[in-house]
Amino acid sequence: MKLASLKGGRDGRLVVVSNDLAWFTPADRIAPTLQAALDDWERCEPELRGLAESLEHGSVPRERFHEHDAASPLPRAYQWADGSAYVNHVALVRQARGAEMPESFWTDPLMYQGGSDGFLGPRDPIPLRDEAWGCDLEAEVAVVTGDVPMGASREEALAAIRLVMLCNDVSLRNLIPAELAKGFGFFQSKPASAFSPVAVTPDSLPNWRDGKLHGALEVELNGKPLGCADAGVDMTFDFGTLVAHAARTRSLCAGTIIGSGTVSNRGPDGGPGKPIMDGGVGYSCLAEVRTIETIRDGKPSTPFLKAGDMVRIEMVDSRRHSIFGAIEQEVATA
Repeated sequence: MKLASLKGGRDGRLVVVSNDLAWFTPADRIAPTLQAALDDWERCEPELRGLAESLEHGSVPRERFHEHDAASPLPRAYQWADGSAYVNHVALVRQARGAEMPESFWTDPLMYQGGSDGFLGPRDPIPLRDEAWGCDLEAEVAVVTGDVPMGASREEALAAIRLVMLCNDVSLRNLIPAELAKGFGFFQSKPASAFSPVAVTPDSLPNWRDGKLHGALEVELNGKPLGCADAGVDMTFDFGTLVAHAARTRSLCAGTIIGSGTVSNRGPDGGPGKPIMDGGVGYSCLAEVRTIETIRDGKPSTPFLKAGDMVRIEMVDSRRHSIFGAIEQEVATA
């Protein structure tokens, strides 16, 4: 089942989307918003599934689904916590900052609490006030949970995952070192994120296994391939582990979003991997590109994002059909 929120009001208007992303039908008779559906999932889920089946059979009124009309599935959320499940990415970024990586990072997930009071739509521009801030994309996978009790096990956490989607977790890299040096975490360096046009139930994803979304996460910058790392490979912590980590000392309410962190694959030799043009799977953020350049050349040569740059993030199935729709955003001067 695929769900989306069409733009309108702060929380959008819930619709069910066909598997091929071509059509939608309103779901307001079941729940006005996705958050309302998540709050009453036991009642709403079977009704939404029935509506989705009717949409596939063409037995309900339908309209063309246009991704430009979609907000992020949850235009705002009660909670957005982003992990860093791909420790290869953490190691590379810390190497670029000259920071040592503790061994505990391989056994204890990193996670920060991001701003959730407003997300960018999947086709909304990325507002940037100062290019000196070092604007970067971060292509990720994210899940939306139902209610999760404090102290939930990994298995309980997995069972609480309601939806899966893609994410562009925008980062302002040049603001990060000074913020982290304060010892109080990210804030100004993590502006609004964007999520894919549709969110999909795990049972509708054949590439969802053991709490991981397998498959290439395709990233383009200005129409050129930047990365196609497999989201199910080199993921040190699966989503069950990440959700359970978030719920260790607090319960999570329905509608909580948990991110994977930047998808990152090692090279076949265990190293940091190669660009696509050199036969590798590339990178899901510019920070990794710049780290590799620093290792190779002594300094980075790839600039961070600037006004006019276009970012695209998507995952396709075996027939090259889009699964979640595309995040496609132009950087714009704010």
